[in-house]
Amino acid sequence: MTAHRKTPSSEPGALSATLAELRRVAALPLERGETLPPAAYTSPEMYTRETERIFGREWLCVARAEEIPEPGSYLRLDVLGVPLVITRDEEGELHALSRVCRHRFMDVLPPETTPEQGSLKRLTCPYHTWTYRLNGQHVGRLAGAPLMRDVEFDNASCRLPAHPVEVWNGFVLLNLDPDAEPPAPELEGLDRVLRGHGLEDWVSVETKNWRDIPANWKVAVENGSENYHHMGTHAATLEPVLPGRDTRVDECDGRWFTMFTPYSAEAVAAAAPDGEPSRGRPDRDGETGPANGRDGQDPPGMLIAGIFPQFVLAVVPDSAVWIRWMPTGPTTHDTRITVMVPPDAPRTPDFDNYLVRLREQITLIQEEDLVAIRGVQRGLASDPPPSGGRFSHLERPLWQFQRYLAERLL
Repeated sequence: MTAHRKTPSSEPGALSATLAELRRVAALPLERGETLPPAAYTSPEMYTRETERIFGREWLCVARAEEIPEPGSYLRLDVLGVPLVITRDEEGELHALSRVCRHRFMDVLPPETTPEQGSLKRLTCPYHTWTYRLNGQHVGRLAGAPLMRDVEFDNASCRLPAHPVEVWNGFVLLNLDPDAEPPAPELEGLDRVLRGHGLEDWVSVETKNWRDIPANWKVAVENGSENYHHMGTHAATLEPVLPGRDTRVDECDGRWFTMFTPYSAEAVAAAAPDGEPSRGRPDRDGETGPANGRDGQDPPGMLIAGIFPQFVLAVVPDSAVWIRWMPTGPTTHDTRITVMVPPDAPRTPDFDNYLVRLREQITLIQEEDLVAIRGVQRGLASDPPPSGGRFSHLERPLWQFQRYLAERLL
């Protein structure tokens, strides 16, 4: 009978060893930066620690505010198995509530019978018709519980739990920690980078979801946080237009990072055959602003801004794509990609054809990324495990990501 070799993640002390290696690599300078050990991407114990110390306490980007447009609007979502609903009250404020009825734990908006988005005056549990208010200071409070008059029950104290929620540049940020500090101070520097775009007014025109991708969430985040792989993974799609080697990675630290890749000379010439490409787009005051909301010196290109642990935004002059990754297990995750455009773009001639091309491009690039993401996860599971790789200067955000992980997990 053949004895099965234990994987490192199932051996005693394996988590301690993985965390010790995280401490070591996070302390290295970028010039000597190394990849994390394979167990960091495969260990169930590591995943549990991440869900508790990162996803249970951090501000997560989950939606756009336009998805909950008016009083009575709601958006159903699940964050690491926590059933939630985001609503907007009569004052225009957003609220994030548990979807679990206080009576017998029923989902008050079951996906089997209710749409993901919609409008309603109150939340009514379909199991026993307990009803919850959605207005202002009373949001989440029980409004009605049929046939509960003859038992000891204090309906005034019955309320759906609420979670902190904020709107940042039009994005909805959610935190599962009721004592979370506001996110604004940590993102102040990134606000300055994005200020010229007016992203809070941009509109979503396409959203696609990929479910249960067989790879650890960090593999996907790392892939989306560097353009070094353009020359390989996207050799026929992104590289001819946005050469990864030309990327300028900014010196950032903490929760967010930025980098900029100019369009190739060939792409600029193809887009503007008269040789006079615009260096920007009209801003909201009618003046011409910087092409990517920076210092006005950048040529046309793509700005990438990321917020750890699970959000990346890619902005070009006429559109933007934001990606939300959400773990579903130690070696699986969901990806949600949304395309946004300036508010007047949908009214321009030929926009429908433009959107078709953009949709095809996003799908193709994501499918290329999935080949890499799945391939990396397979490599992480090899035996013997691979040794630590070395970072290129273009992978600075991954080195920064390690420092972020060490701060949260150690």
